[in-house]
Amino acid sequence: MSRALASRVIGLAESGYLRQAMAVADSDVRKLFHDPVELFTRMVQPALWLVIFGQVLNRSRAIPTGKISYLEFLCPGVLAQSVLFGAIFYGISLIWERDLGIVQKFLVSPAPRSALVLGRAFSSTVRGLCQMTFIYLLAIILRIHVRFEITSLLGVALAVMLGAAIFSTFSLAVACLVKSRERFMGIGQVLTIPLFFASNAIYPIALMPSWLSLLSRANPLCYQVDALRALMIAGGESTFGVAYDFLMLAIAFVIILAIGSKLYPNIVT
Repeated sequence: MSRALASRVIGLAESGYLRQAMAVADSDVRKLFHDPVELFTRMVQPALWLVIFGQVLNRSRAIPTGKISYLEFLCPGVLAQSVLFGAIFYGISLIWERDLGIVQKFLVSPAPRSALVLGRAFSSTVRGLCQMTFIYLLAIILRIHVRFEITSLLGVALAVMLGAAIFSTFSLAVACLVKSRERFMGIGQVLTIPLFFASNAIYPIALMPSWLSLLSRANPLCYQVDALRALMIAGGESTFGVAYDFLMLAIAFVIILAIGSKLYPNIVT
C-alpha cells in the first residue's frame, strides 16, 4: 500500500500537479505579503482572548483543567481559533477574484480543479504559521509553559497547517455555493461561532452535555485543539491520542478537498 501511495505521489509530481498547486499558492502568498494589514488585524483577537479572558478565568479557577492552569489550557484553543477565524473567511477572496475575472483565467488552464483548490489550501497554511508564531511570542510574554522541542514544534506546525487547510477549503466550498460577498460574510459568522463553541477550545469535553460532546466529535477543530494541547503545552494531554487527532484531521481534509474540487467550477456559473 505504501509503495502504491509513493508511486502515486511521484506520478502527480511528474505530471506537474503539485507544481500547479504551488503556483496557485505562490500567487496568494505574494498578495498576502504585499498587503499584510489583514494578518496583523487578525492578531488582535487572540491577544484579547489570552490577555483579558484567559487572565480572568485563570484567576477564578471556575473551569477544572487538571494539571495545567486555565491560561495554559486556553492557549492552544486560542491558536486554533485564530486559525479558524482567519481561514473561514478565505472564500471571500475567491468571490472577489471571480468578479475581477481572475478565477475564469484559472479555470481555462489545464490544471485540475483539485490542484487549484489544493493550492489555495497551501497558501492558507502560511497565514496559520504566522499566527502560530505570534501566539508563541504572546505565550512567552504571559509566561505560559510551552514546549520548544523540535518534534513538538513540528507537530504544532502540522496541526496548524491541517486546520488552516481544512477550514479555508471549507470556506471556498461555501463561497462556490453562495457567490455573494455580503451573503458570504453573514454565513461565515453563522458558521464560525458553532464550530468554535462546539469544540474543546475554551472548556474540556468532560464539562459538555452529552449531545454537545457527541457533536464536538464531528468537529475538526476539536481534534486540532486536542493535538495542539498535547504538543504545545508542557504537561498538556490529549483526550483522543495525537495520532488519532491527526488521522481525523487528514480524513476531514481529504473529504472537504474532494467537495471543494467538485464545487469549484460552479463559482463562475
